[in-house]
Amino acid sequence: MAKRQGTHQTTLRDRVVVSGIGVHSGKPVAMALNPAEAGTGIVFHRIDSGDMQPIHARIDRLHATDSCTTVAFDGVSVATIEHLMATFNGLGIDNVVVEIDAAEVPMMDGSAAAFVELIDQVGIVALAAPRRFVKVLKPVRIEHNGAFAELLPHNGRRFEIDIDFSSPLIGRQAFIVDLDADVFRRDLARARTFGFMKDVEFYWSRGLALGSSLDNTVVLGEDKVINPEGLRFADEFVRHKTLDAVGDLALAGAPILGTYRSYRGGHRMNAKIVETLFADSDAWTYVEAPVPAKRDLVHDQMPVRLPAAAFGPDKS
Repeated sequence: MAKRQGTHQTTLRDRVVVSGIGVHSGKPVAMALNPAEAGTGIVFHRIDSGDMQPIHARIDRLHATDSCTTVAFDGVSVATIEHLMATFNGLGIDNVVVEIDAAEVPMMDGSAAAFVELIDQVGIVALAAPRRFVKVLKPVRIEHNGAFAELLPHNGRRFEIDIDFSSPLIGRQAFIVDLDADVFRRDLARARTFGFMKDVEFYWSRGLALGSSLDNTVVLGEDKVINPEGLRFADEFVRHKTLDAVGDLALAGAPILGTYRSYRGGHRMNAKIVETLFADSDAWTYVEAPVPAKRDLVHDQMPVRLPAAAFGPDKS
């Protein structure tokens, strides 16, 4: 099927259900992804909470970024949303209602691959409404303890991620990508979260990361990767950090047209740069893609590289 530019908002063709283990609680989690109308955005419903208050996956609902990204509303939260949000952002999915019966998204294999496979079961459909983007108009930057994150004007969706670990198993790695659905599937979706054995043992001793295992985490010992199968990519570590950034920047509530660059970043800085961007009304604007004549726009992949000239400003 021919690819189409990402001019329309999208959703899932049908409901799809998945279950897994929460990486922090170690308890089973069931989750359903449901189609949603244009303008809904990504919304979580904690079906175990009783009141079913919607929790919008937006920066104004950010609750915590300590070891994962958590959104909350009215005392109800959903944690570890970054890989699922990266999948929506990477595949170009704008509107989904996520029903979940626990306080965290299932970890699956520590990457976004299972969520991509889940969405492929039902497919993606375009809606009769234009997609809205957040366009970066001028540079914004934050720094902390030698690390930095910045957003720069760019006629596309570029990520330039640089990590630097003292461990010789990781060292310094850089990854640059112009994001679209093909790139996300091929280069980012399968990159797994990682951690050091000494840290895992520390968390376990305090009742944390109870669902963490070699099945969902790349674990590093003093001199080797503990997982018997090894790495999926030689630079899997920086690819996973890029995956996290794609998920965290989705808290903007719309795809960001610009370059995101970070050095030694993480969930906290990823979220903070979105807050910093929105705090300066001169640094960004909303733009919409023009909608072509109505026709069948069902698709399974939707690249989002779009020229700036195709958009008109809209700060509403």
